[in-house]
Amino acid sequence: MADHDPAHATGARHRLILLAIFAAVFVMLGIAPVSRADWLLENALVVAALAWLIRDARHGRPLSRAAYTLLFAFGLFHELGAHYTYSEVPYEAWFGALSGGRSLDALLGFERNQYDRLVHFLYGLLITPVAAEVLVERVPLRGAWRIVLPATFMFSHALIYELIEWGAASAFGGELGEAYLGTQGDVWDAQKDMALAVLGTLIALPVWLWRGRRRSGGAH
Repeated sequence: MADHDPAHATGARHRLILLAIFAAVFVMLGIAPVSRADWLLENALVVAALAWLIRDARHGRPLSRAAYTLLFAFGLFHELGAHYTYSEVPYEAWFGALSGGRSLDALLGFERNQYDRLVHFLYGLLITPVAAEVLVERVPLRGAWRIVLPATFMFSHALIYELIEWGAASAFGGELGEAYLGTQGDVWDAQKDMALAVLGTLIALPVWLWRGRRRSGGAH
């Protein structure tokens, strides 16, 4: 029986620990966000994703421990952005406190708050292996399709998310729309965000394939 499988029990415990920690962070960062309305918008997809993950796990289709860990890590970065609004995450102040008052933006030549760009890159880097795992489990992929389908899936998500941001900003307008869109005056913001997500995917996919080959080789 799966319920008595040590690996199954360890995986379930791992999921519950990550879920408990994420729930605690979610609640703490949701107590007094910079913008309650923006926090609610940012977390609408998080709640939907959690519901899907919990449902699949309860129906006997859990992801790997690595996949849950990657989702957990991305979720923490996202919740930080949702708490402060992405364009106001005070990483400059944190870096200054640790470096004796130095400016990270000045050091790297940045002219705007770059936290949103970091998270777009991390979306490609951390979520690509999860998406690839789900696709391979649901659809038998062989040859080049093991690269093409996960890559195009992630590329389309980068585009769709920018369209969602644009639609939400247009619908709500005002300060909420500006906070959610977070362009910070950059007319190429959407294109740069998508490019960083694509870059993360292109880095993550070869690593995912390499790990899969190593596991397959070890099995034989």
